Amino acid sequence: MKLISLITLFLLSTMTGCSQQDASSHEPEVVETHNLKTEYRFAVHPLHNPTRLFDVFNPLLEYLNNNINNVHFILEASRDYETFDNKLKEKTVSFALPNPYQTLIALENNYRVIAKMGDDINFKGIILVRKDSHIRKPKDLKGKSVSFPAPTALAATMLPQYFLHTHGLNINKDITNKYVGSQESSIMNVFLGTTSAGATWPPPWQALSNERPELKEQLEVIWETQSLPNNSIVIRDDVPDILAIQVQTLLANLHNTVEGKLILKKMYLSKYETADNETYNSVKKFVATFDKTVRPL
Repeated sequence: MKLISLITLFLLSTMTGCSQQDASSHEPEVVETHNLKTEYRFAVHPLHNPTRLFDVFNPLLEYLNNNINNVHFILEASRDYETFDNKLKEKTVSFALPNPYQTLIALENNYRVIAKMGDDINFKGIILVRKDSHIRKPKDLKGKSVSFPAPTALAATMLPQYFLHTHGLNINKDITNKYVGSQESSIMNVFLGTTSAGATWPPPWQALSNERPELKEQLEVIWETQSLPNNSIVIRDDVPDILAIQVQTLLANLHNTVEGKLILKKMYLSKYETADNETYNSVKKFVATFDKTVRPL
C-alpha cells in the first residue's frame, strides 16, 4: 500500500507540474504599446544644417507623437536638396515639409498638400553684403561671386536670382554662382569674404545673427525679393485620411497652445495653416517664368 501511495503521489505531482507549465505557456504575452505604433517618416527639406534642423523640428514631431495615438513620427533630414528631392520622386517618406518648388515635385509624385507654414510675407529672398563692400546696386556684382544654398532653394536661390535678372544681371554670365549647401553656409561665405554677396531668407538670417551678433554688425540686407506661399506639408496618397485630418488640425491650432507657441518661436513662425494643392498655383507660374527667362530647372 505504501508503494502504491507513493506512486500515486508522484503521478499527481507530475500532472500538476505539467498543468501549471501548460497554463503558463498559454498566458498572453505582454507587448509594450509603443511597439504596436505605426511609424511614419517625416522629411524636412534642408532649410537648415542637420543639427539645427533637428533642434528646430524634432519638438514639432514629438508634439504630434504625444497627441496622436498609435503612430510614431520620425524626423528625417537630408544631406542636400537633391537627396530630399529624390525622396519625393521615389516616394520613400509618408510626410514631408518641402519648399514651394519641391511641393510641385511632390504633387507630381502622388503627394497632396494638407497644410503650410504661415507668414507668407516672410517667404522671400534676401541678399546680404558686407557693410564695407561698396556694393549698392545689383550691377555692382558683375564679375563677382554670390553664394546660394542650392539650385532648387526657392526663397534663398531662385527668388534672389530672379531679382538680379530683373535688375539687369545675366546670372549665368555676369556672376559666379556658388551653391554652398545650406542657408548658414551662404551667410558665412559673405561674412568671411569668400563671396561678395550671399542669398538666404529671413528665418535662417534671424536665427544665425541672433546667435552671432557680429554678423549683424558686419553684414546688411541690401535687397529683398517678392514673396510667395510658404513651405508646405504634404502627405503621400496612402496615408489614412483620419491621420491626415489629425495632423492638419494639430498644425493649424499649434499657435493656440503654450507648447505650440514655443515650437513656433524656434521656427521664427507665427502659425501653420490649412492649405491644398491649389495654394501653390502662383508658384507654378513663377517657376515657369524662371525656367524660361533665368535658367532651366
